Amino acid sequence: MSLLAFAIAATVLAVTPGPGIAYVVARTVAGGRPEGLASCLGTGIGGMLHVLAAALGLSILVAQSAAAFTVVKYLGAAYLAYLGIRLLLRQDHALAVERVASQGARRALFEGILVEVLNVKTALFFLAFLPQFVAPAEPLVPQLVLLGSVCVALNTLVDVVAVLATDRLLRSGAARAARARLMTRVSGVTMLGLAAYLALARREA
Repeated sequence: MSLLAFAIAATVLAVTPGPGIAYVVARTVAGGRPEGLASCLGTGIGGMLHVLAAALGLSILVAQSAAAFTVVKYLGAAYLAYLGIRLLLRQDHALAVERVASQGARRALFEGILVEVLNVKTALFFLAFLPQFVAPAEPLVPQLVLLGSVCVALNTLVDVVAVLATDRLLRSGAARAARARLMTRVSGVTMLGLAAYLALARREA
């Protein structure tokens, strides 16, 4: 059941319109498909660096205090609820794509890595999200790396689709805005439901 909850939450989060999709779309607009795909690869590598950092940090925490890890899990559930509320309260707006200058595929790759590595929200998300789905009786680091890799793979896949469909994503109109609003609402409800499910599951354990 926990794995099902993880799969649903990770998928919904991956397809939610946000800054990551806007970034790769902007790179595609500036430098074409090669630059857009290079930026996807860069953000994927940056995401994996966050996963490895989270796995290492959380494993050290567990080695020092199992109780502290339990506190982190509760705080993580609260953070997921906070994200859900923010999504539900977010003002309706179309996906914003900033104008950027073409810099070449290699520069887009390294810039994508840097942008993602310096994204504090990504670090917080992995620290809050991944511990909710680990089995305490199993080795922690492999589980965290596996779950984090799945999240990064889903996010990167969606970014690639966004690059390949840039013209459609950039088309202005009420239909696209309505889809973005619907996905935002679904994401918010999913995060709140996930936070509640995890909290209740721990109380029953």
